[in-house]
Amino acid sequence: MIAQLTGTVVAAGTTWVVVDLNGFGVRALCTPATASAVRIGQPTTLATSLVVREDSLTLYGFADADERDCFELVQSASGIGPKIAQAVVSVLSPDALRAAVAAENIPALTKVPGIGVKGAQRLVIELKDKINTLAATSAAAPATASGQQWRDQVKGGLEGLGWSARDADRACDGVAHLVESDPATPVAVLMRAALRSLAK
Repeated sequence: MIAQLTGTVVAAGTTWVVVDLNGFGVRALCTPATASAVRIGQPTTLATSLVVREDSLTLYGFADADERDCFELVQSASGIGPKIAQAVVSVLSPDALRAAVAAENIPALTKVPGIGVKGAQRLVIELKDKINTLAATSAAAPATASGQQWRDQVKGGLEGLGWSARDADRACDGVAHLVESDPATPVAVLMRAALRSLAK
């Protein structure tokens, strides 16, 4: 099991990062917030989860171990694979996920692309007894919005989660006022706001 990567970021997209481990480049799929927080040429540490399938080995990277543990826990619910689990941790922080499951907050869970009412109910039923075993941790400093870069990151992240370019543009337009009122708004906050607007 590959639990962590520490190395230099050599490439990054909206939903992936390549980390150089002394000449060995490893690509990890990430949430848009995690991918936007890294800087090319700078060192980074990602908590990771390796998903093994018959025809592939896919490494997922996270800002911290708490986010990774939530990703893995969500997959223990029936019918939830890594793509939906990644969408869950993209939309809901570990604390928000714990709160939603504990309070049986179905509307909060259905804001995740790919999760309907029945899926949210299944998550609550199957995870309620397990969710509190995950310890809350303080998150790393979030990446903040700068210029129009935030729009590229949010749009790319939404498209990576399966939304069309048109929907992604519309969601970006819907959250632009947040950047106008506070240019230091974290990209993760903008991403979650955009996802909420699409889920309506």
